[in-house]
Amino acid sequence: MNRMRIRNFQAFLPLTVLAILICINLLKGADYFNISIINGALYGNIPNILFGASELVILAIGMTLVTSSSGGQDISVGVAATITSSVFVRVVLSASEITWMTILGAFLVSCLVGVAIGAFNGTLVAIFNVQPMVATLILFTGGRSIAFLIDGRLSPILANNITNKLGSVIPGIPLQTPILLTIFFIAVFTVLLKITNLKLYSQCVGINQKAARLNGINPVSVKFLTYIILGVCSAVAGFIAVTKAGRHDSVNLLRFIEMDAILAVAIGGNALSGGKFSITGSIIGAYTIEVLNRTLLRLEVGTETIKAFKAVFIIILMIFASPVAREFAAKVVKGMRSRRGGAVQLQVADGVDGLAVSKADNSAEKEV
Repeated sequence: MNRMRIRNFQAFLPLTVLAILICINLLKGADYFNISIINGALYGNIPNILFGASELVILAIGMTLVTSSSGGQDISVGVAATITSSVFVRVVLSASEITWMTILGAFLVSCLVGVAIGAFNGTLVAIFNVQPMVATLILFTGGRSIAFLIDGRLSPILANNITNKLGSVIPGIPLQTPILLTIFFIAVFTVLLKITNLKLYSQCVGINQKAARLNGINPVSVKFLTYIILGVCSAVAGFIAVTKAGRHDSVNLLRFIEMDAILAVAIGGNALSGGKFSITGSIIGAYTIEVLNRTLLRLEVGTETIKAFKAVFIIILMIFASPVAREFAAKVVKGMRSRRGGAVQLQVADGVDGLAVSKADNSAEKEV
């Protein structure tokens, strides 16, 4: 792969940022990659990053689809996850006996609630042409109150063996369960994009709705479908978050995670105005954000100060990722290449002239 292909590769930016953060951590301590086994499970910086970013990765995948098709972002995914997880907890605790079937049934009910939330947002955006951020602002504003009412104005605790295993470790399996669930979700989503035209249709609608309609693609249906998929992603993320915590907190569960999900899409090299996208880039972007958060904590940055450091980092990153910076970099590279090419041509011309002079001298000597 040559240099131009590397620059055009969408995952190049998040991978570069990730590499820089890892180098900073290695300077802080050479034991960064150390992994230990505790009670049959793997623990260390890398497993902890994979564990901590589980919900963000899943939400970033759904956010990428919505961004691609609608050219906007859903700022209610964290609230949607809170609502769906409150439904999950309510169904589980209302059961007379908690079994694996009870957990599965409650999870499916929460997914149906996620579909309903996605359909609500999708209707506003796709059918009524409301700006995505404005449409989802409704749920962002009042959604946690809905979750609070579903909870019964309490913070119910999931005190059972099954949800404890789902939120931590299943005996005999070295990886934490949320990591396995995230891997499974990514695999299912990858297969979905491979066997369907969802990626092609989303990109076509995001690039040019009129052209997509002329080619037989219904922009309304595509946008609506992507919001439903994001609703399911929110339900899965809420399920993982509440099993991790072991209780439901309507106020603080996945608070402001929607901002990190949008940032993960941007870091992944995806245009927030819609069109072509890279799921791989968004996934790497989500893990990069988790590494950033843990790096700041490792550098002993205060909890309140972390937000300021993170904001500065985001500003710098967005400047480097902006089209203006990319065009400037392309011009610099082009100028360097043209200068290098001119120098080579000058050297070749000097060589040709020298060769001609030497031939003329040789012929003059022969005549003499």
